[in-house]
Amino acid sequence: MAVLLPFALFIAIFLAWPTLTVFWQALTPKGSFSLDSLLRAVSGPYRSSFVNSVELSGVSAILGGIIGTLLALVVRDFASRRPKTLALLNSWSSVASQLGGVPLAFAFIALIGNQGILTKLLLGVGFDIKGTGFSLSGFWGLVFVYLYFQIPLMFLVMFPAIGGLRRSWEEAAQLMGASSWTYWRRVGGPVLLPAFLGGVVLLFVNAFAAYATAYVLDSGGQLVPLQVRFVLQGNVISGEQDLGYALVAWTILLLLLCLVAVTVLQRRTVKWTQS
Repeated sequence: MAVLLPFALFIAIFLAWPTLTVFWQALTPKGSFSLDSLLRAVSGPYRSSFVNSVELSGVSAILGGIIGTLLALVVRDFASRRPKTLALLNSWSSVASQLGGVPLAFAFIALIGNQGILTKLLLGVGFDIKGTGFSLSGFWGLVFVYLYFQIPLMFLVMFPAIGGLRRSWEEAAQLMGASSWTYWRRVGGPVLLPAFLGGVVLLFVNAFAAYATAYVLDSGGQLVPLQVRFVLQGNVISGEQDLGYALVAWTILLLLLCLVAVTVLQRRTVKWTQS
């Protein structure tokens, strides 16, 4: 137990204490208990921020989850024959899943921004990206950028789960006359479903907490992390300084629910793939 004391102390100082402080400030905006700040944080323009953040995070998580899972399935088929390909994808996924912030935003601006390299090349062959209405600062532009780190993260989550599928299950299904579709619908799909749902929830949390990339691409965007930054910098009217703490409190509650869901789904995945 003594060896766990430094870890427990670290958690208490850098996680528990700041979290409790946030909730205390949100629940005591004027020195006394009140829910006014929490209620204002989910009403008016701040409600729109939560809706926009949930939509952006949800769409990028679902698309990233589907594409990342399909990529893991494709790699599984020839990973044993081409181990170098697997090593390359693992390395790229590990790096890309951690890439974000200003460097990622700059990379996409340089590639498909108004004066981007790809934009100019496509314009030279008669295709105008701007004419399609696509913009990096728009909803689908942000989703497109977020997919850069969502897809490799999902690949890292799903590949071990897919590797847990036993070849004997598929062979037994084929011997019993089951088609590939029947196998995936009745065996492979249900086994991978907890891992897939857990990965999607993890991607949702990852996108919801993203801040710097969205700020560079759309500094005036109505997203919760941007609203928290705006409020905590003092850009509020007098008497609403505690709104930042309320916004963070709601965010923590949402992320805690997602964390519980991920934990439950991961346990189900381990139980099914190792049984």
